[in-house]
Amino acid sequence: MSGTGAPRVVVVGGGLAGLAAAIGCADGGAEVTLLEGRPRLGGATWSFERNGLHFDNGQHVYMRCCTAYRRFLDRIGSAADAPIQDRLAIPVLKPGASGGEPVVSWIRRSGLPAPLHLASSLLTYRHLALADRLRLGRAALALRRLRLTDTALDAETFGAFLERHGQRPAAVEALWDLIALPTVNVRADEASLALAAKVFKTGLLEESGAADLGWARVPLSRLHADPAAAVLRRAGATVRRRAKVTEIRLAPASTDSVGRRRATGVVVDGELLEADAVVLAVPHESAAELLPEGAVIDPTALQGLGRSPIVDVHVVYDRRVLEHEVAAAVGSPVQYVFDTTESSGLDPAHGQCVAVSISGADDEHGQRPAVLIEKYTTALAELFPAARAATVVDAVVTREHAATFRGAPGTRRLRPRPESGVGGLFLAGAWTDTGWPATMEGAVRSGVAAAAGALRALGNERGAPRTTEELSEEVVA
Repeated sequence: MSGTGAPRVVVVGGGLAGLAAAIGCADGGAEVTLLEGRPRLGGATWSFERNGLHFDNGQHVYMRCCTAYRRFLDRIGSAADAPIQDRLAIPVLKPGASGGEPVVSWIRRSGLPAPLHLASSLLTYRHLALADRLRLGRAALALRRLRLTDTALDAETFGAFLERHGQRPAAVEALWDLIALPTVNVRADEASLALAAKVFKTGLLEESGAADLGWARVPLSRLHADPAAAVLRRAGATVRRRAKVTEIRLAPASTDSVGRRRATGVVVDGELLEADAVVLAVPHESAAELLPEGAVIDPTALQGLGRSPIVDVHVVYDRRVLEHEVAAAVGSPVQYVFDTTESSGLDPAHGQCVAVSISGADDEHGQRPAVLIEKYTTALAELFPAARAATVVDAVVTREHAATFRGAPGTRRLRPRPESGVGGLFLAGAWTDTGWPATMEGAVRSGVAAAAGALRALGNERGAPRTTEELSEEVVA
């Protein structure tokens, strides 16, 4: 206990999971110290400045069904900076033949209940032949019947499931991967059916408004890191950046009824920082290196989660080229493109800033920036004719080599629960067993679950946030 009598909790890692855990513990009355090895908070959501404009490391979106993430934004006071669409509407573009006008179709929901809310949009979807459109319902209904608790789902790829239910490669490429790729961060033929089923059932097939999209209208650092740090400061927490944790220290002997050793602190920059509980909220590969003896998690298993990269290409034009806030593409290297003029700080009278987001970017993450910029500015000109006459004022490539774990079959058994097997040590991160893919929602849920575990272990039942199970029972608003 601290001098004030409050339990001391150390949170290692300042990404969304660590921030959510730290705030949850502080709200529960703990004395919190947050340690982040890098000079910035935010984890995989961060921003930087270049030539007077702000760019994010990647374009991050969320859905209305992301209730834990939405609650996190409310708690830190930045929800207004990441508004949600009133109703899902995404234009999907395909390059025109011989350089002609692009073909545009829309994925949008109606006012009908799920799953009928998407029926009209899909039946008129121009990027698929009529026969393929008519077969979509067969796979959608089969997905809706799946039980997410069925462990067998993690033994099959989403692509194999779609093939078994009449989906041809054209349909997978032109529709199913539009949703699977940006959420699971691998294509359907590699994605775990368990993870894809979670996305489609929760986001598209059970509640009509669940897939309405939201995204930041300010730089990500201003959306997450800055306001979260301010909340922690007001709660009396200590936030330390550039704080390298090298060891989780344990009591010399077992200290509880089941014979477990207990975490008593961490070694940071060569000094011992004592704690009554520790939350380890770092990437899975870093967690594997820091887990102490006695943890029930096999570090080799964590390494087996792998990694999947995300690459973004940001382009500043001298004029407006994109008429949509967000658009998707098929038959093009472009997957999704966003108008980021507002968040970049660019005066619309002086041009437009757009961000192309490439998920599952195994091929792109090793390519030189100049190659990627040429490839994607050419692709943007094929999709948006106004870009053909525009001048590229600036362009920059951002990469997250290990943006997420690799959402392939077999990952469910590798993802641990918050309890580490060491007394007082809890795990957080989108790679833990949240039931979600590696998303902002999963990261926040993991932090909430770890905070709940830590506070309960310290005897504070009333102050503990809701558990992952309680969050999972929520009905989408």
